[in-house]
Amino acid sequence: MAGKIPQYFIDDLLARVNIVDVIESRVKLKRSGKNFSGLCPFHKENSPSFTVSPDKQFYYCFGCGAGGNALGFLMEYENLPFPDAVAELAKMAGLDVPRDENPTHNSAKKHKVKEQLNLLDQATAFYQQQLASSSERQKAIDYLQKRGLSDKTIQHFQIGFSPSGWDNLLKHFKNLPNPQLQLQSAGLVVHNEEKNRFYDRFRDRIMFPIRDVRGRVIAFGGRVLGDEKPKYLNSSETDTFHKSRELYGLYEARQATRNLSKIMIVEGYMDVVGLAQHGITWAVATLGTATTEQHLNRLFKVVSELIFCFDGDKAGRTAAQRALDISLPTIQDGQTVKFLFLPEGEDPDSLIRKEGQEAFEQRISQSLTLSEFFFKSQTENTHLESLDERAKFANSALPKIQSMKAGLLKQMMLERITELTGLSQAQLSSVVNLHQASHSTHEKQDTTPASKFDPYGSQEAYANYPDYPDYSDAHEPRETFYPKRTTQAPRLRLNLINKVISILLHRPDLAQSIRHPDDLGNIQDNNIDLLIELINYLKKDENNSLGTLLVDWQHSAQHSPYLMLLNEIANIDPIPAEANALMELQGAFQQLMKRSQERRLDQLLKKSKQTPLTQEEKARLQELLLDGHKKV
Repeated sequence: MAGKIPQYFIDDLLARVNIVDVIESRVKLKRSGKNFSGLCPFHKENSPSFTVSPDKQFYYCFGCGAGGNALGFLMEYENLPFPDAVAELAKMAGLDVPRDENPTHNSAKKHKVKEQLNLLDQATAFYQQQLASSSERQKAIDYLQKRGLSDKTIQHFQIGFSPSGWDNLLKHFKNLPNPQLQLQSAGLVVHNEEKNRFYDRFRDRIMFPIRDVRGRVIAFGGRVLGDEKPKYLNSSETDTFHKSRELYGLYEARQATRNLSKIMIVEGYMDVVGLAQHGITWAVATLGTATTEQHLNRLFKVVSELIFCFDGDKAGRTAAQRALDISLPTIQDGQTVKFLFLPEGEDPDSLIRKEGQEAFEQRISQSLTLSEFFFKSQTENTHLESLDERAKFANSALPKIQSMKAGLLKQMMLERITELTGLSQAQLSSVVNLHQASHSTHEKQDTTPASKFDPYGSQEAYANYPDYPDYSDAHEPRETFYPKRTTQAPRLRLNLINKVISILLHRPDLAQSIRHPDDLGNIQDNNIDLLIELINYLKKDENNSLGTLLVDWQHSAQHSPYLMLLNEIANIDPIPAEANALMELQGAFQQLMKRSQERRLDQLLKKSKQTPLTQEEKARLQELLLDGHKKV
């Protein structure tokens, strides 16, 4: 007989899921102030009396009295026994349900989680106390005053200070049983394996407690007082903290503004705090990660309008483009996404201190809507008087719009393309036949052999397209991805990364010869993420081909934007006909690996000046200094 589901897991599960997500997939809901309402699924009614509260994570029907949490709803609505309801909820959260044969262990685990949360609360108090009484407090106070923060704001965000020194926190908790292990489990200390010593993770930093939707401290972010790197340092991931799921300032924003209607997404913790200091109490920040679809879905359960705020420099534009790419397949009718760009050299905190709340809100009112920013970014440096330029514009813009959910906004954006190009939607549809073909292939259950996959739905399309040179002993025809181009459209620059991608597009079988593609992640050049994704996809299953990739990536919010880029790269002639494809691939990949390792060496050298390296990092640093490198 299977053991019981541990109570700590149930508690954690309910803390992770959003009851609105659970219910909205089964009951049509509409926003009603802070809550959502709809027709009760448990009794017949003509007017909505069923309410879902995201704040309380609770549902209630004023008509029949049904109410409870997400688990209770699943049990009632799906007629599920408790274990099955837990399993369904865990599936939504991407978790495996543990079974505990030992009730004592279950109780111990629950007790450990409570102890960890309690320890984080005590650490918050310790850092606040250090800001008030540490011998080093003046430099922290000077910094906060320089940033214009009042005592009220500091208290509202529970900001503290971690003095310099390796063991201040360890000394403070020295009376705990096994303090090193407890603090390590809470993400507050680091273990130096080489010396077998523990030291405080946060030293000489302003401390920002990170709170979950219930207001519980689950982690910390620490900001340096100067220009050292890294500027922000987060707690390590723990049983209570998963940084990709959390947003700094969301709890405080909901507490400060009772009826939130919009939320601004900024980059740094100090931006959130600085804006709140000057009256913009509805800003949040991701925890050192780019904004994800999960973040947007979570925020859209709270408000209907999101405003991305970026610096006006090149890095800000790049970040904005990533945010746009994430927003397009996520946004629905009734939701709004806007983009605010600040003057170069300014961030939200510095600018609002210069201009004040009124001027900053004026900037917000002039921010670009999603459609405005989309068309502005797509048409920059493009002369639409030229037929070639209009074709290039449509080729780039249409697939992104096609990734959007059906609705009025999508239709209006398609109509805008017809206005800019002077072509009908029927004429423009040829630009996205790559995507149409994937639907056709899926409906036909992929009966077309992969080696003859025709993204345009016609074998005659590439009757005059010359075969890519065969550099192996294999005699099967190459896997055709795109037919020969009939226009002289501008081509991508043939750099090292695009060269490797192009070789793999023509010879996907060669991906199996590549080892450690993720090691390229240190490179920051354009298309490196695409290259890593492509290699990993082709290596995952030797039967994967460009035909399967087209079907698999078409409906992926992460991968579908890559398809039109692959279209362009596929037409690059990567190597001369007489060359050996495998040798060319290995040579190019070796150069990329060397570039990645040079960057990793630079990262380790910089880190060694800030904090002790782990034994593994030291070994890697020594290897890199000796000019060792991996082979393809």
